[in-house]
Amino acid sequence: RPYAMTRGRTSSPTRHRLDLIAVVVPEPAADDPGRDETLSPEHVEIVERCSEFPQSIAELAAGMDLPVGVVRVLVGDLVEDELVHVTRPVPPAELPDESILREVINGLRAL
Repeated sequence: RPYAMTRGRTSSPTRHRLDLIAVVVPEPAADDPGRDETLSPEHVEIVERCSEFPQSIAELAAGMDLPVGVVRVLVGDLVEDELVHVTRPVPPAELPDESILREVINGLRAL
């Protein structure tokens, strides 16, 4: 069944890196994906699940009981069709240092 869902593909043509923690957000134009006859039921389910609230690739895979690789391919298809976009969390190396945040808090308290 996963082979049939992805039409034998193991990756999608999307340029986005679809990590397990990448968050899938529906595009505003994707009001009713069920009317699009080119989408599989799994594609429609992904858009519907994300329309309630954005979900990560891992959450989608667990909720739909599908392998992560299959969900990556399906989400890649939806990105290419501009029905969803994917955001990635900020890498830990780009987050501010905890000591800087403490200094800011202490400075605000001093006011």
